[in-house]
Amino acid sequence: MEYTVGSIAPIFLSPVIAFVINAFFGRRLPRHGDWLAVLSVFISFIFSARIFSDFVFGQFATDYYVHKTFTWFDLSHGAQIFKVDMGIYIDNMAAIMLLMVSGVATLIHLFSVWYMDHDERHGRFFTFLPLFTSAMLGLVLSDNLFSLFIFWEIMGFCSYSLIGIYYEKEKAGDASIKAFMTTRVGDVFLLLGIVALWMVLGSVNYVDIYAAIAEGKFAGQSVLGISLATFAGFCIFMGGMGKSAQFPLHVWLPDAMMGPTPGSALIHAATMVAAGVYLALRMYPLMVLGELTTFIAVIGAITAFMAATIALVQTDIKAVLAFSTISQLGFMMIGVGVGSYNAAFMHLITHAVFKACLFLSAGSVIHAIHEQEMPKMGGLRKKLPYTFLAMMCCTLAISGIPFFAGFVSKDRILGDALYWGFMAGQGPFHAIVPILGFSAALLTAFYMFRLMFLTFFGEPRDKHIYDHAHKEHLSLTSNVPLLILTVFTLGFWYAGTLTGQSFGKVFGAKTEWFKILVEAPKVENFVNHPRQAFGSTDTAEKASLPVARYDHQSGYAGPNPDEHKLHTAHTIGAVASVVIAFAGVFLAFLMYIRHSIKPWADNFSGITTTLKNRYYFDNFYVDILIKKGLLGLNRFLAWIDMGIYDRYAVDGMAVVNRTLYKASKWFDNVVVDAIGVDGTGVAVNLFNLVLRIVQSGKIQFYFIVLITVLASYIWTLNI
Repeated sequence: MEYTVGSIAPIFLSPVIAFVINAFFGRRLPRHGDWLAVLSVFISFIFSARIFSDFVFGQFATDYYVHKTFTWFDLSHGAQIFKVDMGIYIDNMAAIMLLMVSGVATLIHLFSVWYMDHDERHGRFFTFLPLFTSAMLGLVLSDNLFSLFIFWEIMGFCSYSLIGIYYEKEKAGDASIKAFMTTRVGDVFLLLGIVALWMVLGSVNYVDIYAAIAEGKFAGQSVLGISLATFAGFCIFMGGMGKSAQFPLHVWLPDAMMGPTPGSALIHAATMVAAGVYLALRMYPLMVLGELTTFIAVIGAITAFMAATIALVQTDIKAVLAFSTISQLGFMMIGVGVGSYNAAFMHLITHAVFKACLFLSAGSVIHAIHEQEMPKMGGLRKKLPYTFLAMMCCTLAISGIPFFAGFVSKDRILGDALYWGFMAGQGPFHAIVPILGFSAALLTAFYMFRLMFLTFFGEPRDKHIYDHAHKEHLSLTSNVPLLILTVFTLGFWYAGTLTGQSFGKVFGAKTEWFKILVEAPKVENFVNHPRQAFGSTDTAEKASLPVARYDHQSGYAGPNPDEHKLHTAHTIGAVASVVIAFAGVFLAFLMYIRHSIKPWADNFSGITTTLKNRYYFDNFYVDILIKKGLLGLNRFLAWIDMGIYDRYAVDGMAVVNRTLYKASKWFDNVVVDAIGVDGTGVAVNLFNLVLRIVQSGKIQFYFIVLITVLASYIWTLNI
């Protein structure tokens, strides 16, 4: 086995090539090159599957990594060294991410061929979709934060382009700008964190950062009086908050629904929103060293609960899924914060699968009835049986029903959060995290089955829409991607067996089928791995201490691990999560199927209004922060600029210049020209006249002058 450029580069380059060809020649290709986009991402999947097999199931399935580098540019001169290396770093986590991203993206591309058929933006869509995928794959392959940031920004550009693809619609244009500008707020912080690490450590490579942490190089280092680890960790996490739509930078994601549904599936499932969580996991040791884990857990808990409550009142089927995405990303951040490192990563994987399937299923519904409002639907399971099957399995998964993927991952996060909040001796404040987490889990089951019941059950509420709905038939491009994703919503892929007992086992244990061996990194165990140049015959080096082994089979990496209490917390959490999930389903059943309970929104109009207005965050940002804050600041600065600077500095300087000009002109005309220049000539002429008279050369004149002088003298004496 040998990893060279030829075995790794196609993962990233094949979608890039498809983007270039479609961008320049797409209009001349059959079907605007959609087949090329699908083929390119499928090639990425094939090469990713090889790496996944080697690192998860092959002989390098324990403690191995691939780190290949090359010099991007070298501006070193003498003792001044400035060299930037680029490269790839593949370990177990990267291998699994590559398979997930390329696999889900392949199915989304395939579904898009059917969904975007005859759409006026068909060619444009299949130009940006592979570029979006390649950016995420490049981000996963990156071995440093600098190249990660480059791909991070490419994804931001593609997101802007896909959300606003129907640019003739004002809302679509506004949504694309909103997404772009909101995520840029986090990106500014991310860049600050990268620069801070570069200035102090001289490198932003993962392995160099891990080595610096292990060797204590962060000790005593500070930025603006703040510990370097805290400052850099906070800035990097802020970047993740923007990309993964965490409170309070979550406002862009619901409006991103303005783009085509397959694009939403790619943004909200496998790529862009997952990037923030992936970054937090990569920089987990820095977060621990900077003591940011509690902050991360609280932000995740607030996000999970807040988004779940807003989803309760949404009537647009895509809006429900959008707020569901925000909520599930909050669960992942809870996992990172409480030390449930592996469970957070597993939930990232499971969520990518079932949320991609949910969005594609929603796209199938919208394509069939040309409507997104759930109150106008009903009874669609009869006309859309394959979509109904796929969406039901995904809903069971995201709701945390046993035997499905969401239960396996979310249950572990909630169990660790329960221990972290109540049993680890951290104080009463930390209890808010599991409380909000379990509450969000209850709401998730409720609003997702509300979606199912309103869409697929009961009698059609709009007979016209129902009668004109397209009858669903099994198709390679429409239903098969949904059914493939549905298969992987089953829990045994992640827990090892079909029995419920396996769900409590560690995700990554040797007995399980789907092994995650990047286990709970401890700060003191990260070392600097030797780098390999591309073309080296050494394909994978065995790391001496790349990761730390779990002290407990559950994979908990938080503070004060107590095996007995941790096991108790997981048992209580598992039981509670099952009860909560079924309670949410049952409550939705009573409200929307049996109608024995009046919908709660009718009884709490004030709360409903608040939720429909999304806690007024958009109003706050637009009306207060932007209009009164930023625009007010802009008006104040404009007043300073025009009222003070222009009037007194610019216009005042003009008055001063004109006054000085007049004085200078008078001085030049009177003093210099009239007195100095012309006066000199007059004086010369005057003295010349006098001298000519006095020095005439006539003896008679001299005698007259002499006699006159003598006469005057004698006369003076007589007086």
